[in-house]
Amino acid sequence: MIDVHCHLFPGIDDGPETLDAAIALARHAVASGIGTAIVTPHILPRRYDNTLSGIHEAAKRFRAELDARNIPLAIGYAAEVRIGAEVIALAEEQTLPLLGYADGYGIVLLEFPDSHILPGSDKLAAWLLGRNIRPMIAHPERNKEVMRNVDAIAPFVQMGCWLQLTAGSVTGVFGPRCRERSRQLLERGWVYMLASDAHDTPARMPELEPGRAAAAEIVGEVESWRLVRDRPAALAATNCAFAEAA
Repeated sequence: MIDVHCHLFPGIDDGPETLDAAIALARHAVASGIGTAIVTPHILPRRYDNTLSGIHEAAKRFRAELDARNIPLAIGYAAEVRIGAEVIALAEEQTLPLLGYADGYGIVLLEFPDSHILPGSDKLAAWLLGRNIRPMIAHPERNKEVMRNVDAIAPFVQMGCWLQLTAGSVTGVFGPRCRERSRQLLERGWVYMLASDAHDTPARMPELEPGRAAAAEIVGEVESWRLVRDRPAALAATNCAFAEAA
């Protein structure tokens, strides 16, 4: 399986604080059936001021540590980018970290605040789409506005954004409301991928299989594997980290 949203690099966001903790997460990912991880540190201005070049260097260091320990986890990199005006500048400067490419679009993992959908978010998403950058919205089922009304996310799906659910949401790790929203989004066929969003806590480990199995009860086995293997693999194949290594 391929995890397209996780926080494994030590000390650069709210993921693992130490290298030992990061290595433990990587070992857990492999043990749970994940062979490739696109690591997505936060870009959140004035809190996590990560950059494409800095994330690139973090990926190189972490990959070297995994190789030294013979941990068979392939590492790509991108970012979880908080929606805001800064996204426009990054896109114009061509320094917006992308998960990969599909159908002529670069794919950016775009995060909404937990509390609500900011006014104008639809306009920014449309602006990105007009420049061949497709937002994949991270964990919409955990956004409180979507938790109140699942149709709040509909305009983004209709304009062409993708949705990425947290695997733990499907199994109920984040509570019954998130699980219900996850079920509704899956039933509507609006979910493009599952990911772990691992963060180095017992409830936020790099695991996909429990969520995949829970999703299979809703969308069937074939579609469940598309969520964690087939579609993520297509992105990983075009992730810049693997292009550099080729």
